[in-house]
Amino acid sequence: MKRLGLGLLGLALLAWLALWPLWASGYRVRFMLELFMWVALAQSWNLISGLTGYVSFGHVAFYGTGAYTAGILILRADWPWPLAVLAGGVTAPILALLIGYPCLRLKGPYFAIAMLGLNEVMRVVVSYFDGLTGGGLGLSLPTLHASVPVYYAMGATALGATILAFAIITSRFGLRLMSIREDEVAAEAMGIDTSRYKLYAFLLSAVAPGIAGGLFARDQGYIEPISVFPLLTTITMIVMCLFGGKGTIFGPVLGAVLLSVFQELVWARFLYVHQVLFGVIIVAVVLFMPKGILGVLQERYRLPRTI
Repeated sequence: MKRLGLGLLGLALLAWLALWPLWASGYRVRFMLELFMWVALAQSWNLISGLTGYVSFGHVAFYGTGAYTAGILILRADWPWPLAVLAGGVTAPILALLIGYPCLRLKGPYFAIAMLGLNEVMRVVVSYFDGLTGGGLGLSLPTLHASVPVYYAMGATALGATILAFAIITSRFGLRLMSIREDEVAAEAMGIDTSRYKLYAFLLSAVAPGIAGGLFARDQGYIEPISVFPLLTTITMIVMCLFGGKGTIFGPVLGAVLLSVFQELVWARFLYVHQVLFGVIIVAVVLFMPKGILGVLQERYRLPRTI
């Protein structure tokens, strides 16, 4: 009965979100679109860092790769934007495959530094090939008033990332990833091919950022290296995941919703100090809630560890 109630509540929420553009203002549609983007990004970071413990500081590289893939295909090859966006969801995992095998052999902070370097490398690469990417001047895409279609596409991306997280965390694959997080040496001793499972998680974690980046490019109509490869984007998705609860299904969603609303309210009222307040939240989460909100609730009310 409890599951039925939760299912009906979820369906009601999906129906409400689907009907949102029919009565909401353009500003509110835009806010929800960006919220969906943060849910997708936080969930993607959770798949690799929350489950395996390999902290990625360069996940925005997949986001930027998807953005430039879609932008180039729309502008240079005249592809329809939905296909170009899906192509971004393909090229990002390809990049993850190319760099995942060597980088995932690194441990602890070395992996984090390597991923941070990947982000800078990608930014320099797209700046260098100006004939294709527009270099520092960026790419201006044809004008398209498609905020509502992009809203639904971004919502589907966020939903898909959450469903993927649910499927992984509640499976044997997820248990193997979490065993790697707890003790990789012990996981190997139990016969788990840790290199293979880490690579699978890494590839899956790159899909949603690639699609989200492509949707961002189509929605904004203009992209340039600094706007799609900022370190702040990676930091934000990390904080959202940690705030809600890493390694859980709904922790990234909760963190994305609460921090997005907080940023919007604070930015509107305290224009010059909102980043300072956001930084205070980061410090508070690390010091006082290392397991996130869901982690605290799980300990206090004995909720399932994977919720």
